[in-house]
Formats: sequence, C-alpha cells, structure tokens
Amino acid sequence: MKRTPPAPLSVWRTLNLDDFLLGVPHYPEHIDESYWLRDAQRMAAAGFNVVRLGEFAWHLIEPQEGHFDFSLFDRAIDVLASEGIKTIFCTPTATPPRWLTSTYPEVLRTDERGRTASHGSRQHADTNSPVYRIHSRRITEALARHYASNPNVIGWQTDNELNTTVSTSYSEATEREFRRYLRDRYETIAALNFAWGGNFWALAYDNFDQIAVPRKDNPGFPAPGHMQDYHRFLAHATAVFQHDQVEILRRANSDWFIFHNLGRLEDIDFRGQFGQDLDFLGFDVYPMLYDEMRRSGGHPATQALHLDICRAYSGNFIVPEQASGFGSQPGFSTMTPEPGEMRRMALSSVARGADGLLFFRWRPAHFGAEIYWMGIIDHDDVPRRRYQEAVQFAGDISKIKPHLLGTTVRMDVAVAGADFDNQEAYKTYPMGMPSPLEDGLLLHRYCYSKGIACGFIHPEDDLSRIKVLYVPHWVIWRPEWNENVEAFVNDGGTLIVGAMTGTRDENNHIPTELAPGPGLSRLCGIRVEEFGRVAEPGADGLFGLHGTEYGLHNPANRLPASSATRRYSFSLGNQEYDAAHLYELLGLDDDVKVIGRWTNRFASGRPVVTVRRVGKGRAVYVGTYLTEPLVEALAVQLFGESHVQPLLQDLPPNVEVTMREADDRKLLFVLNCDAEATEIKTPPQGIDLITGQLVEGNLMLGPYECAVIQL
Repeated sequence: MKRTPPAPLSVWRTLNLDDFLLGVPHYPEHIDESYWLRDAQRMAAAGFNVVRLGEFAWHLIEPQEGHFDFSLFDRAIDVLASEGIKTIFCTPTATPPRWLTSTYPEVLRTDERGRTASHGSRQHADTNSPVYRIHSRRITEALARHYASNPNVIGWQTDNELNTTVSTSYSEATEREFRRYLRDRYETIAALNFAWGGNFWALAYDNFDQIAVPRKDNPGFPAPGHMQDYHRFLAHATAVFQHDQVEILRRANSDWFIFHNLGRLEDIDFRGQFGQDLDFLGFDVYPMLYDEMRRSGGHPATQALHLDICRAYSGNFIVPEQASGFGSQPGFSTMTPEPGEMRRMALSSVARGADGLLFFRWRPAHFGAEIYWMGIIDHDDVPRRRYQEAVQFAGDISKIKPHLLGTTVRMDVAVAGADFDNQEAYKTYPMGMPSPLEDGLLLHRYCYSKGIACGFIHPEDDLSRIKVLYVPHWVIWRPEWNENVEAFVNDGGTLIVGAMTGTRDENNHIPTELAPGPGLSRLCGIRVEEFGRVAEPGADGLFGLHGTEYGLHNPANRLPASSATRRYSFSLGNQEYDAAHLYELLGLDDDVKVIGRWTNRFASGRPVVTVRRVGKGRAVYVGTYLTEPLVEALAVQLFGESHVQPLLQDLPPNVEVTMREADDRKLLFVLNCDAEATEIKTPPQGIDLITGQLVEGNLMLGPYECAVIQL
C-alpha cells in the first residue's frame, strides 16, 4: 500500500488509500499463542484485511529500561500475514510500564488539587513532562527501526485516544512548558498583560515566571484570556507530543500511513499541526454510549452528529474502533446492539465518511477493566451473531467499495464548526447559555429527521459545494474569513448568522465596533445595538453529549425557566414564537428586509430576523438563539429558494439517509435504524449495490436493514 502525501485538510478530502481498511483491534498478548492461527484464519474468512496491535503493550516490548523484546509481536504479525492480514502498529505511549513510573515519578500527571496520579490505569503520564517525552521518543524509535522493513506493517496509530481520560495537567513540568509557550506567543510580559486584560482585578504580571496554570477553585473567575491560552497551550503540547512520534516514523519508512484515533475531542486543534502531521484522522465510534441521549434523538441521530462533526476537521476518515456489542467499564455499561444493528451502525459510519473500519474488538478480555466489553468472538471462543454480522458487513463493503472510494459526503446545509478557538472561547465565558455547537445541533437534528444533507464545515473551507451556511454564535469572527464567506453569498449561497457572533476578538476582548463586526455587519446590513437574557422556553434545555465534550455547556449553569419571568416572543412567517436565551436589538441598513419582529415588551416591533440580498445570494441575521420551532420556521422560509430538498421524499421515522458522491457517481445510503420493518414509498430508481436488485416503485427494509442505491 503505497503512501502518497495527503491533500490539505478539508471537509472534502478523501483518503490516500488504495483499499478499504477492514478488520479489528487485536490483542494477542491477552491469549494463549495456540489461538493465534485460528484467529487469523477466522479473520481472513470474515473478509478482514487488517488488524491494529500494540497500543497497550509497552511493558512487553521494553520489559526493562533499554532492553527490548519484539518477539511476541513479531510472531503474531507473521501468523496474521500467513492468512493475508496486514498490521497497523500503535505507539504504546498511553500506558507507560511500571519501571518507568517508579524510576521517574516526575512523569506522572498532577490534577487540579495537586494530587499525583498513581500507576494502575492509563493516561496517567504527563505528556508535558520532558522526561516522559524522552521515553516516548525512545520507544517509538525502537519500534520504528525494528519494523521499518517489515512489509506486513503498513501503517501506524499514534498513542491511543489522546486526552480522552483527561486532557488537563497541573504539574510543575506543565507550568514550566506553559510559561515557555506564553513567552514564544507574546515575547513581552506587556503584550501578555494586554491580551489577558491585566488591569482588570489587578491581574497583571511582572514577568512570565509569576504565571501559574489557571485553576477553577479560585474564589473568583480567572481571566478569559488566561483560560483560553491555557487550552491553546494544551492543544499545542498535545500536537508537539504527537509530532515527536510522527517525525520518527516518517524517517523510518516514508510509505507508512500515520493516523490517530480520537475518542473525546478535548484540547486538540485538529486543523492545526495535530491534523496536518497525519495522513488522515481516525474516530472511535460507540453509538450505544449515546443511547441515553433521547433529547438528541437517540443514538442513531447522535452517531450521525458525532461523525459529521469529526468529518469537518479533515474530511474522510477511518474508524479504528467501531462498537460491536455490549460495552462496559466498572463505572458504566452500554445498551446492547440487537441483531442487525451492529451492521447498521457500521454502515452509518461508512455513509458519513469512513473509508476504513475496525470492529472493537476481535475477542473480549478475560481480565482487566473491560472484561464485559464484548468483541466479535465470545469469551468461550465461539463465533456467534456478531461474527456473522461482521461477515455480512465485509460482504457489503466488497460490493460497494469500487464505487465508494474517492467519494465524499454530500452537504447542502452546513453548520460552521471545527474551530478550536471558538470552542474554547465559549468555555471561558459561557454565561449559562448553549455553546455554538449545541445551538447548531438543533439545525443538524432537524435536517437529519427530514433527510436533508447536513454537516459541519469551517468558514475557510471550500463553500462552493453547499447551499446554506449557518454560523451558530461564533463569538470570535476572524477578518480573514470574510472574503470566502462573501464569495459564497455572492455566488448564490444563503448565509445565516446567529446572535452573539463577532462579539469578541482573539484575546476575548470586546471590540469597539458593534457586533457582528465590520465584515459580517457589512454583509448582513445590521449592527447589534443591545442584547439581554430572556427566559428559556421549556424547563431545562438540552443535555451535552459527554458533559463539556465538543464545547457543549453544563446544563447546571443554565438559567431555569421557573426562575425567570421575562419571556420574549417574535413573529416570523405569520406565526409567533418564544425566544430562547437571548434577545438582540438591531440597527439596519436601508437595503435590509425584516422578516421577523419582536412582538412584546419594550422590544416590540424591532427586527429580530433580517435578510439582505447580496449578489445572487442572501445574508440572513437571527437576533436570538435557535429553538426547534424556530429551526423549522427558518427552513420553511429559506430552504426552498436555496434549492435545499430532502435526499428522499416522505422519509419514514427512524430511517437515515445520506449521500456520498463524486463527479461521476452518487451513492444513496438508506438505513433503517428501527427494530421494525419499514417501507420507502418514493425511492429514486437505481441499483441497490448490496442486493444487486433494481430499486423502483417502493423499497422494503427489514429491521436494521440497509440499502446503498447507485443513482
């Protein structure tokens, strides 16, 4: 598999692979060697072509400092290769061996209360520690040198789910590195004091050595600029830690592909060095972890949301860990996929951009913190329904991959996402209101339920392939984005800008120009002259996916509806709606049309939703936050003229529809996410690549059944 340099990061980027990567994470160190050949034979019989090895095996590869033993994995790789299975190896730096943490205790992570982590779990080492980075480079160098000429090792995964267990660190090493980062960024303490607003609350510093890592347990709140730079630093440090490994691996064998598998998306700037260093990104997908998120539409809708967010960072991706069954650790357990559901979830990942997928895991562990996390093979070494579904999925992939590879996921409606600084700026000063992403997921959920092609995109990306762009309350709006967005509108696109956009600069200062700032104010023809809180419709708003993951807010900070009496309403399209979270009072240019007005209290009669014609397109401003009724009203008002139509008319409930396309082909994925059969009454005519049958008239899908229609 010859590696070619990847294209620049873009939501439209395809992978530089010549085959669909299909297989499992495999842990030969967990079982007797007598199982290995039978495992390899079963994998090959299932249609797998790759395994992932070694991410937690540092103690086996280097049992004593400086003494390396590759024999176990050498034998395992050879056995797998005898059955045609290639290997992706992992740098094992998520789990340092006990000799390392015992000999060098300074490598252990320190929490916000000053407590040092102990050996006994994972990600307990501080990646900011210069001592740990030395050992990380050394184990990576040893592995890279040993496997550089092994034709059965085709690529590498760096570490494992960086920052998933914890992303913050408060050690002395972290504080030293943070100060070094700030010196490089600001050069002078005066520049830092200006950026952090040092004259507020007497927070100015005399020199960089006085600066500490910000802690939330202070009596008051830290400066937003201080918090923002701490998380910028954590993202920078994570990228540097990975870069050490990437450089070593690239030098050893330039044909290897290199990726990382993301779990939570904390303190990683994917569009910066972290993503630029990699050939592609990997995202671990466990939909049943989302099953309790009923307010986000249940786990199928939340899986779709997760994948669409991930794709915005880098385009097509692989799934190094795709859930295959019941999952648990001592503190939680997931729902269990019903028959057919494992395959459906895997096809959802493919439909939304996966060009490789590995079911987690080959067989479950008999010991450790995941003994009930099921795999493809059961504890008694018997392949049952999960194995059969994996075989069926492999058959699906063999039929569709000649048409699939080289395609990207269609988007007609896009939500601005994938911007690290805006995600962190929200967290520094949330005020109990939804994050930009939480607001945007209301639009995503609406489009998902209606079968409208929707996803996430960055304003600096190619916008020519979308029809509607929604900017959900990005408090930082950079001037360098204006030209691309203005061109999108002039060429016929519809831009929708949400409240609070452009209210801060990169230092979290409030600019002297009224929001949304010079570029967007000129484009939309409005200026925000006043804003304030309003009572929320409903009781308690949305839940976040994983607390603050993706920058979602903590509902505990939300203003309870029962404690507020100032409700604001507005009219739009001859209907009246309750406002959510915030009102804005707008000043308008002469050529702006008002399509929504406040209808009560002192704001009555003032504009809340405006439209300005620009070239062939429109710039829309919405002076409040989204609600489900408002999303539907905006869709009715705006989508028709923007030529936004569902991918499938009369979409039944619990059916997911997605399109992957290239210049010469279109693949429509129609996935039944329900345990009951359903009928698609108006499918487009085409060949279902899975069954080989012509689709015309209607399409019946059994429980969790899927069709991939080539149009």
